[in-house]
Amino acid sequence: MVEPFDRRMVEVGDGHRLHVEQSGNPQGVPVIVLHGGPGGGCSPFMRRFFDPAHYRAVLFDQRGCGRSEPHASVEANTTQHLIADIERIRRELGIGRAILFGGSWGATLALAYAQAHPEAVLALALRGVFLGRRSELDWFYGGGVARFFPDRWAEFQAPIPEAERGDMIAAYHKRLFGGDRGQESRYALPWLVWENALAGLEISGPGHAPPDYARAFARLENHYFVNGCFLDEGQLLRDRARIAHIPAVIVQGRYDMVCPPASAWELAEGWDRAELRMVPASGHALSEPRIAAELVRVMDGWRDAAREGGRA
Repeated sequence: MVEPFDRRMVEVGDGHRLHVEQSGNPQGVPVIVLHGGPGGGCSPFMRRFFDPAHYRAVLFDQRGCGRSEPHASVEANTTQHLIADIERIRRELGIGRAILFGGSWGATLALAYAQAHPEAVLALALRGVFLGRRSELDWFYGGGVARFFPDRWAEFQAPIPEAERGDMIAAYHKRLFGGDRGQESRYALPWLVWENALAGLEISGPGHAPPDYARAFARLENHYFVNGCFLDEGQLLRDRARIAHIPAVIVQGRYDMVCPPASAWELAEGWDRAELRMVPASGHALSEPRIAAELVRVMDGWRDAAREGGRA
């Protein structure tokens, strides 16, 4: 396991302090890793995709989650705040242009940051693309994917009165932000389990989690989704021209039930510098063997190209 050579807390304003770590080669090609969720936090597993002799990997826990403080806070916590945080971290660490590496919500944030600061981005490695659109939220929380997982959907709906099940995001929001910490934790677990159960084709996430982790994950994710991810509808496709010059590789599970391949296809279509790699017999999770192996190939490919005098 690659261990960090630097750990620190970075003050980003609004009362938030972010846990930031660096591993690999301090003089290497910088990679900023953007975790999923929102609210998922980073894990040591995420360091494994980067050759430590070549890359300088920067991982951080976004506002309100992981080891960042205050825990589970949604105050001053929007996509625009997170974009500013990435820029703050990049400048504090003295990084010029960096590769952005993100999956699911991390891919959303990578695209949003790149469109706001294209001059700071060397390349994009994206997985399980989520574009933050209403149609994608409706697929997952409005009954679309329930056609494939009626049993899991029933479990997700069970804590909610039947009269409120027409808007599951709003129904859970009411309970995740009710002010009773015990109730918030109780409703956080079925929110988390619903997503984890669908994340992998051959693996499924845990059916339980520490209450503090579940509460932070559920509150943050729900907060972003009830607010449309703090993006204009269709914004990331609308503004794609801003990053048309940036090379990108999109790794997408063919049977991703959380973020279906249509979004990755739409993102890549007409983007000459983007390569879409559809991974067979795979779902959404970063830990799925074929997904993980393909992401390693992406990063090793860029490493080899750089050593041969190529780009990225």
